Amino acid sequence: MSDAAFDPNTPLPWNEPRRVADLAGRKPNRFDISPDATTCAAIAQWAGISAVKSLRLKGTLTAKGRSDWQLEAAFSARVVQPCAVTLAPVTTDLAEEVTRHYLADLPEPTGDEIEMPEDDSLEPLRAEIDLAAVALEALELALPLYPRATDLEADARLSAAPEGAQELTEEATRPFANLRDLLAGKGNGPGEND
Repeated sequence: MSDAAFDPNTPLPWNEPRRVADLAGRKPNRFDISPDATTCAAIAQWAGISAVKSLRLKGTLTAKGRSDWQLEAAFSARVVQPCAVTLAPVTTDLAEEVTRHYLADLPEPTGDEIEMPEDDSLEPLRAEIDLAAVALEALELALPLYPRATDLEADARLSAAPEGAQELTEEATRPFANLRDLLAGKGNGPGEND
């Protein structure tokens, strides 16, 4: 992911604001947003990935009480990233359910040390709710950190390793892979007889 995605001073590549004053208070406010191709390219650059083929956020904004709002939506996207091993393009379909609670009385964090609330769906209510910002946050959180090509061959994994290294198997990477042998007395740990 690019540094721009984490910099709060970098403008977002996509905006879909909804003025809270214009929202209907007695019924759900439905939305269905998707960026155009040019904006998808800007989002891919902003996120530090190869491409955003599609991105969609569809849901409702509903009044809760006199001044709070709740967003419930389905997020979906198709993205292309380089394989973490071979750099070949990897296409991934993402899908998440997104919930946000916009509270009028949620205090803004101040100071150098900020205590994060346990409920990460809480947001302070402002004059506008930017639906695109919600979609971009969902994208950032859903992106695979180490995308891998599904047809990755053993020789491709070995070619990424130092010369002479053995293939790293899934069994060898388990945290207690050698525990069974140690408990059976087969290990060669310190103090054991050879």
